[in-house]
Amino acid sequence: MAMPVTRYAKSGDVHIAYQVFGSRPVDLVLIPGNVSHIENYWDQPDFARWLLRLAGFARVVMFDKRGTGLSDRVSELPSLDLRMDDARAVMDAVGIECAALIGISEGGPMATLFAATYPQRCRGLVLYGTFARSFSTPEELEARVGYINQAWGSGGILQKFGPSRQNDPAVAGV
Repeated sequence: MAMPVTRYAKSGDVHIAYQVFGSRPVDLVLIPGNVSHIENYWDQPDFARWLLRLAGFARVVMFDKRGTGLSDRVSELPSLDLRMDDARAVMDAVGIECAALIGISEGGPMATLFAATYPQRCRGLVLYGTFARSFSTPEELEARVGYINQAWGSGGILQKFGPSRQNDPAVAGV
């Protein structure tokens, strides 16, 4: 399968990058962690294989949250409510009334908030490698983002978050 076309949904004044792939009867919205890039996902063989498996039973929609990947940059850290609304904007752009959500890592609290705020739009909720609540304070999230910015491309992030993959050339630049 060729990489899906990247499109943009408008959420307030921000453009949110998204892709749609698969054509099965179930709609599945993938809500990523705090670092994402929907086009780079396809360069990671293991992740691309997982995405294709999802497309085997669902029409998959994935997006880059505001300030990440191909979505518009933002000047300040957006609230969880605002980022959750980006998922709604993407679903509206695709024409999805109701979908299963999968929240990965930091996307888990966002998916949970979406399901609680829009129960009629959520047919199921999958949480993977996540936590019960988002970061307690903006300072905690800023510290994590600061670490990622400092360590990106050095291999330091893999040493902390994926030590078993630190010698894998497919993810060496992380």
